Amino acid sequence: MNWIILIFAGLMEVGFTFCLGKTKTATGHELVWWWTGFLAALSLSMYLMAKAAERLPIGTVYPVWTGIGAVVIVGIVFFHEPATFWRIFFITTLILSIIGLKVLG
Repeated sequence: MNWIILIFAGLMEVGFTFCLGKTKTATGHELVWWWTGFLAALSLSMYLMAKAAERLPIGTVYPVWTGIGAVVIVGIVFFHEPATFWRIFFITTLILSIIGLKVLG
């Protein structure tokens, strides 16, 4: 169950990152909604990460939490950031490291 909580916390990390990225181009009421989404997703992500850390080692929780955002690759897909060889290489390394933590943990 703690791994499910941690995965959901990581997905909320993706959510608040996405909302933060959308604030760059939003104006007016739309900007308020993106900031509201950012704060809600951030709060939920932090709460769930803390809950997961009650039972899982923080040395595992934090890299998995951040790595989920790398797995989804929000910046490349939604914000058209460059997908260079080295960027993909290190994202892949991160994903493999997360899998290794799960297998060994």
